[in-house]
Amino acid sequence: MTPSVRRWLGGLVGTPFGLAVLACTVLAGWALWTGGALDGPIAREVRTSSVYVAPGVDLDRAAAQRIIGNRRLVVVLLEPGADLRDACRQVEHAADGTLVLVMSRDNDEYDTYGCALLPDRDDDNFGRAVVAETTVSRGVDIFADRPLEALKVVTVNYDLLVKAGTVPDGARTISPSLPRFMLAAAAVLAVVAGAATLWVGGRRAGRLAAARRHRRDEHADARSALGAAAAVLAQQIIDLDQRYAHAARRGGSDSKFARNYLKLTTDYTAVLDRLAAVDGADEAGVRELTGRVESLNRRALTLAQSRPRARSGRSGRAAPSAD
Repeated sequence: MTPSVRRWLGGLVGTPFGLAVLACTVLAGWALWTGGALDGPIAREVRTSSVYVAPGVDLDRAAAQRIIGNRRLVVVLLEPGADLRDACRQVEHAADGTLVLVMSRDNDEYDTYGCALLPDRDDDNFGRAVVAETTVSRGVDIFADRPLEALKVVTVNYDLLVKAGTVPDGARTISPSLPRFMLAAAAVLAVVAGAATLWVGGRRAGRLAAARRHRRDEHADARSALGAAAAVLAQQIIDLDQRYAHAARRGGSDSKFARNYLKLTTDYTAVLDRLAAVDGADEAGVRELTGRVESLNRRALTLAQSRPRARSGRSGRAAPSAD
């Protein structure tokens, strides 16, 4: 292993993500091993079934399973000349807790090998295991040419062993291994956690979207109010401009009105520049401009309500000429 790979693995394992990946890998390997990933064809079959029929052997497997039912009995039917002892070793873990009978046709009889995979078979129940292994196959040679009838004899022998207390009573239960339960629980937890995360994230995203929509609506309202105020101001400027032009044509001396009007139009021009440059999302800028436009509106209204000053001039009569 190169130093770079070693450093990469060390950095990966040293993180929470790396530890989680390592734990999942170990759990998956354990599940594969206990679930029979390394089993041979016989063990893989009897892990979930009561009958194994080797290729080339003539037997109705479905009918054989119905005959055995849910008894703690497993029958392995192999081809002639097969190693029965090895087959028994192969199913030791897959058929644990059952009475296994391995059979193969030998001319006009059956070659049989029994293995009682019962609890404590090597200690307290050793004698019972031996009795069960030698008793379960009695009488099968009579039906060497009828394997289903031979299976019926095997089930009768098994029931007699149960009644005698040699084999524990009860049905065979086939359940997934503990790692599979753990993987299933982890999958359920992952789905629940993912759904909860999506729900919480969706609610948060919805709240954020609603808040953004509310702010956009407020900005739009503020922008609309600013536009309306600017339109009113523009109309007042137009009206005042007509008054200013009329006064200029008359050559009036209302200099105060003219000064105020010119200052108002100058400020209005500056506000127009700001109106063109302000961003609709700039709430503070829109609020400040609205205040300035409203202030200009008040000034324009005050200026419009002011009365024009009367034009002053000299009046007199010319002196008569002397003759």
